[in-house]
Amino acid sequence: MPVSRIDGSTGGCVRMTRRIEYRKPLRRIAFGFVIATVASVLLAGAGWADTGSASGSAGSSGSGSGSGSGSGSGSGSSSGSAALPVPSIAGLGALAAATTQVGKPYEWGGVGPHTWDCSGLVQWAFRQVGVHLPRTTWQQAEVGAAVPLHALSPGDVVILHADASHVGIYAGFGQVLNAYGVGVPVGLTPLNQFVIHTIRRF
Repeated sequence: MPVSRIDGSTGGCVRMTRRIEYRKPLRRIAFGFVIATVASVLLAGAGWADTGSASGSAGSSGSGSGSGSGSGSGSGSSSGSAALPVPSIAGLGALAAATTQVGKPYEWGGVGPHTWDCSGLVQWAFRQVGVHLPRTTWQQAEVGAAVPLHALSPGDVVILHADASHVGIYAGFGQVLNAYGVGVPVGLTPLNQFVIHTIRRF
């Protein structure tokens, strides 16, 4: 870490300090891009796997769909593909934006750019992709499309606690990206640590 000197030779120190200041945003942006990309790839892979595994359970609704043509070799198989979770493009973009803030401190009422509270971070992240959410967790719980737990996808907004007093963005891998609380910087928290009030998609 450079130490400033009170003389005429501080130019090198200033340049080094600027390099250090620039690295953190670049790292956060890179981290956000990686998280969003991995989440998308993971979801796509899970989708292909679910398509195959769902064929048995959903097959009863589409069995015997083939008809024999002349030779009587009709196929009785069915694709039976169940509806798969479809991530929101806006949600993935908001997730990527939020990851650029990882490591910044929590402050109640914080709306950035240096400190955040939970709903302030979510509101800001979605604003970066053109989606304007209300300010509080309770208001955010009332907007967007409701999503059942089995369809939870990266980028979905998860309203947490029985009283809907906390919010984060689902990041995949069972993790929520959130501004958790005093003394805990913005980062990932296991979803299973919370009671889920509702899930919203934008």
